[in-house]
Amino acid sequence: MITILAVSDEVVPWLHSPQLSERCAEVDLIVSCGDLPPDYLEYLVSTLNKPAFYVHGNHDAQWGRRAAALPGWVNVDLQRVRAGRVHIAGLEGCLRYKPHAPYQYTQSEQWLRALWLARALLPGFVRCGRGADIMLSHAPMRGVHEGADHAHRGFDAFLWLARAFKPRLWLHGHQHRAYNPRQPAETIVGATRVVNVHPYRILTLED
Repeated sequence: MITILAVSDEVVPWLHSPQLSERCAEVDLIVSCGDLPPDYLEYLVSTLNKPAFYVHGNHDAQWGRRAAALPGWVNVDLQRVRAGRVHIAGLEGCLRYKPHAPYQYTQSEQWLRALWLARALLPGFVRCGRGADIMLSHAPMRGVHEGADHAHRGFDAFLWLARAFKPRLWLHGHQHRAYNPRQPAETIVGATRVVNVHPYRILTLED
């Protein structure tokens, strides 16, 4: 059993305190789905001393170079990487709502990025029937946990990736739970459990 601490979009005070080591001692893996300050992420990884993986959110540009190179964290955007017994892949950003803004993409641009990532997912899918165990994104997939406004709509390409490559977990943020409190935090899409991790979730994954 692998225990995952997933965070996104909002600082949780007790996670940025000595309580972290007491309450999350069982965590094996840390993931971030974006839009979090570097000092928060650095505290998580330095305190728990576990493998940590992330993708950028649309607001990460405000922290400049500190967000671009986080000590102890691996950026999995457009990559498939191994973390012990699991494989993790990711796609950053949200639907473009400002011209030329970092970490924002049109539907067409994200399709191209998804197709590029698919090349890395294909060997794993051929070997074991899934492209990765865990997919990280900032934005949700189209029609799943998305918002009504343009900036919080999901990507069509993400839905295709989930259906085509069957990751066990797809973790995302961007859609704050307060935006729509009645919206479910978890949805099953084919063989994939899709989870909105805002502001944090502690999840388990069978080996």
